[in-house]
Amino acid sequence: MKIQEARAVVTGGASGLGHAVARYIAERGGKVVMLDVQDGPGRAAAAALGANASFVRCDVTSEAEVDAAMNAAHAELKGLNLLVNCAGVIGAGRVLGKNGPMAGEFFTKVIHINLIGTFLCDKAAAALMQNNPPGADGERGLLIHTSSVAAFEGQIGQAAYSATKAAVAGMTLPIARELARFGIRCVSIAPGIFHTPMMDGMPPEVQASLGAQVPFPSRLGKPEEFAQLVASVFEIPMLNGTTIRLDGAIRMQPK
Repeated sequence: MKIQEARAVVTGGASGLGHAVARYIAERGGKVVMLDVQDGPGRAAAAALGANASFVRCDVTSEAEVDAAMNAAHAELKGLNLLVNCAGVIGAGRVLGKNGPMAGEFFTKVIHINLIGTFLCDKAAAALMQNNPPGADGERGLLIHTSSVAAFEGQIGQAAYSATKAAVAGMTLPIARELARFGIRCVSIAPGIFHTPMMDGMPPEVQASLGAQVPFPSRLGKPEEFAQLVASVFEIPMLNGTTIRLDGAIRMQPK
């Protein structure tokens, strides 16, 4: 499959890594529907990308909303062969914080968005992809998870976040194995420290300090580099059932 042939759904597409992926696909002739809970920003982002992009509001923690949004996207795109799961929250918090132990409700919320949301989107997309006509190698589609280096070197305060990112990486292989009979692949990408909207709220010196921790290149990752990797995974059928680190060789310290 070539990126210009993509009929893609990107969750969290209104901003950050998700928007970079949507823009990369749309600018190269592919079609993309962005799903996000941010209604206004989502519609504005789709309008800015032109005719190859559209937006559907969706809360990925709601199975009914995910199913409806995926069906709407499938109709809009006249097909679906790529899902990129970028919806997520940082969910920072200590197990034993200044105000006492972490609330179970907080931990559960992070799980619902980052992990269960990814699963709900996976199964809804795969149910549609299985009916695609097979391409080369019998391929019908690709599911991409956004993991994180925090899945492997979680820092203090990242217990909830790291748990979800390890989980989306962990379910990649069993999903790839199960869906192989349909010609549907599953791959996770684990980015390091990237320049996303969250970083814009930090002072320039803090951003520079974070970038300097990356061995090479010693800078923050660019969202378009994440998008480039998505496109490469889409175009290389042998990439399947694995997690790819995109991190400049950084290994996170405890804090």
